[in-house]
Amino acid sequence: MDIPGDLYQAVHGGPPLAFRFGVFFLVGGVVPNPLDIRFSKVSGLNSRIDTQAVNEGGQNLFTHHLPTHVQYDNLVLERGMAIGSILVAEFNATMSLFKFNPCNVLVTLFDESGIPVSGWLFMTAYPVKWTVSELSAESNQVVIETMELAYQRMQAIRL
Repeated sequence: MDIPGDLYQAVHGGPPLAFRFGVFFLVGGVVPNPLDIRFSKVSGLNSRIDTQAVNEGGQNLFTHHLPTHVQYDNLVLERGMAIGSILVAEFNATMSLFKFNPCNVLVTLFDESGIPVSGWLFMTAYPVKWTVSELSAESNQVVIETMELAYQRMQAIRL
């Protein structure tokens, strides 16, 4: 059930902030590795309806736009490079052995008390891109790995 914005503010003291989130890979009911739920950035939380333009015979003033299907962007996850990550082993198996093990991924937004207020469930997600930031002897920045996943469907969850 969606909570109207003014009611949410009255109960929680303001709109949710974007930095309180977790990413949970739901694989066979196993508790996720704590290294694999912490990401510094999540993007690709969007969907759109593609349409097809149809001209009506004899009507030149407008065009009908008929829905054709739902289109999703890939889910993109960024974090500092993690050592001992089971998720990295899964990505490595996909990229090196072309072995896919799709799973559901839940991105959860929390309030200041750590209570979930919203979420996005990505169904049948699998890796399609994996990048590591540039290594440079002239920099002392954290190595960032970016993981990109395609998925079958996204479901927004409002608590």
